[in-house]
Amino acid sequence: RAAARVARAGWLLALLAAGAALRGAGSGVAPPDQWGGLLLTLTLTVAALALAFPLGVVLALGRRSGLPLVRWLCIAVIEAVRGVPLVTVLYMASLLVPLVLPDGVRPGDVWRAIAGLAVFTAAYVAEDVRGGLAAVGAGQYEAARALGLGTLATYRRVILPQALRAVVPAMVGQFISLFKNTALAIILGLRELLGIARAVANQPEFIGTFRETLVFIAAVFFVISYAMSRSGRRLERRLRADSGGAP
Repeated sequence: RAAARVARAGWLLALLAAGAALRGAGSGVAPPDQWGGLLLTLTLTVAALALAFPLGVVLALGRRSGLPLVRWLCIAVIEAVRGVPLVTVLYMASLLVPLVLPDGVRPGDVWRAIAGLAVFTAAYVAEDVRGGLAAVGAGQYEAARALGLGTLATYRRVILPQALRAVVPAMVGQFISLFKNTALAIILGLRELLGIARAVANQPEFIGTFRETLVFIAAVFFVISYAMSRSGRRLERRLRADSGGAP
């Protein structure tokens, strides 16, 4: 339970931090579309992660809904997004996000990249969560109904905690993939970490240093990905300890 509170607090802080950073342009901070390098990579990762996780859970629950319209709509979204490359999703986000917003609202390329990354990751998170929900035995549902819990209370207090605990390794893998996939934001004109490395290597005074630049970028990606993997393992052990050692 303590680990669950820590996870919820961490997600909320990540969402608030990303929102504050992206809205800080009016207080003397450069607009997000002018950011680059590791700052932009981490911003894309944190913001997309904070949006993808709850969206993925909602899609997973909707896919198991007893309402045919909701179920088939969630299935269509999940399968459509999972059936195309991330590059396609980013291009669609760049073109479609302005069309679905009110007139006069023109989100920048950073917001469009966040939307594309979040939707793409949410589709895969939904399938991981669906696997966790399927792993919860039918007896858990029957026990919750015997205690008089409604549908929302059953999922919030009984089913989802067990399902999410079971899919922590898969979720961490998705989050690491999201961090690495931010390199594709360069197709929207954003110079994230890899884009900055290419820009530096193309300058006349640094011609011939492309190999060293790529090695450095690879080391940065490895260190951060390894740190995320280790954090996921610690969270998994802590959740197992909170549940009395159950797998």
